[in-house]
Amino acid sequence: MSIFTGSGVAIVTPLQEDESVNYDKLDELIEYHIANGTDSIIICGTTGESSTLSEEEHMDCIKFTVERVKGRIPVVAGTGSNSTYTTVQMSKEAVEDGADALLLVTPYYNKCTQDGLAAHFSMVAKEAKAPIILYSVASRTGLNIAPETVAKLASTVDNIVAIKEASGNISQIAKIMSLTDGKIDLYSGNDDQVVPLLALGGKGVISVLANIAPRYVHDMCAKFFEGDVKGSCDMQLKAMPLIEKLFCEVNPIPVKKALNLMGMGVGPLRMPLTEMSEGNAAKLKEAMKEFGISLAQEE
Repeated sequence: MSIFTGSGVAIVTPLQEDESVNYDKLDELIEYHIANGTDSIIICGTTGESSTLSEEEHMDCIKFTVERVKGRIPVVAGTGSNSTYTTVQMSKEAVEDGADALLLVTPYYNKCTQDGLAAHFSMVAKEAKAPIILYSVASRTGLNIAPETVAKLASTVDNIVAIKEASGNISQIAKIMSLTDGKIDLYSGNDDQVVPLLALGGKGVISVLANIAPRYVHDMCAKFFEGDVKGSCDMQLKAMPLIEKLFCEVNPIPVKKALNLMGMGVGPLRMPLTEMSEGNAAKLKEAMKEFGISLAQEE
């Protein structure tokens, strides 16, 4: 059985003005997503600024989310790092705190070999007894997961059950699905490629767009699974201008700006991320209006 089917939100981490975590706002966001059809919450991923959270904050956010969701939808905890032993430690703690699954990004900066990747993911899977989603995003980590490595892990490690594919390389993704032959679930890691990946057998998306349009992303996936492929494709194409603006600066700068423009009050970014440029913010605001998102601020 898949961890989830449909729209998983890569939820932002709301911050106070002093850059401490705003747990009251995180609680509000969780309820907002559950009320608006989000199928899973992915906490402490890239969009959640995990790389600049302390380990204590990281684990507190995961525990808090599990406690607030109360089993209504699956909670996937981002626990990957560039240290295998840190990843093991955080993954075990997340499982103990009740996370339904783990999202493990490839180790960044040290850029191991494919054999190193296999060893890394295998060790974490052995120690942390939960379903694991591999996360391939070479544009941020400098390290791609080769299709052959995915196939090896899917066939030899029972609890490696899915991959979030954000390479943007449709040919690579098709090869993964061919080599794994149904042994691994596929989630799109790019909002501009949701429907193409569903067509390759994908189960859904781990989405940035869902932060500001949760019902829309849920419905786009649902239409596809109901057999309305044209309707799903039309929704994908309609969202493209907004998606482009959501990634015109490094994620999560634009999506946090968008949420604040909506009046959601998610606060600032944590350094070294800084506020969106005025020019790009104006373009984002216009794209949101054209998409039909109501704005609470006219900054």
